[in-house]
Amino acid sequence: MPQTKPAYSRVSIGLHWLMLVLLVAVYGCILLREIYPRGSDPREALKAWHFMLGLTVFLLVWARLLARFLTSRPSTPRSWNDWFAAAMHVALYAFMIAMPLLGWLTLSAGGKPIPFFGLSLPALTAPDEALADQVKDVHETIGVVGYWLVGLHAGAALFHHYVLRDGTLKRMLGRA
Repeated sequence: MPQTKPAYSRVSIGLHWLMLVLLVAVYGCILLREIYPRGSDPREALKAWHFMLGLTVFLLVWARLLARFLTSRPSTPRSWNDWFAAAMHVALYAFMIAMPLLGWLTLSAGGKPIPFFGLSLPALTAPDEALADQVKDVHETIGVVGYWLVGLHAGAALFHHYVLRDGTLKRMLGRA
């Protein structure tokens, strides 16, 4: 395979795959809660884990952005394909920042505690049920968009690997 770009740093690679695992867990928790009756302990535990893991994504996305700017990564966009990839990355980062904030704002406006591994984070706003409902709707809509973003990202990686054969996937696996 032709190799024209350097590999990502180990930190960037590790954070990339950790974020994937966290996003799968965040989505898994919120989907699995549906199999339990409202108010049941397992359902409430899954919701709490959804909140905590979502906030973990929020914290780690900043570490990921820092690593992105401080460590090696492939060169800046040059072709339409590179511009599309850059736009996709901007969308994914915006998603990983906006979703936890919207979730935090939903809980805050709903007057609910914001659990974070034994801590209770401060509310971002005073209780306001109308706001909570509006923000929750936006959060859920963007959550559906997230499936598409992650799916397109994965599909693009497979397209690069199997069709273009340009080493993109190998670089993110640390095998460049």
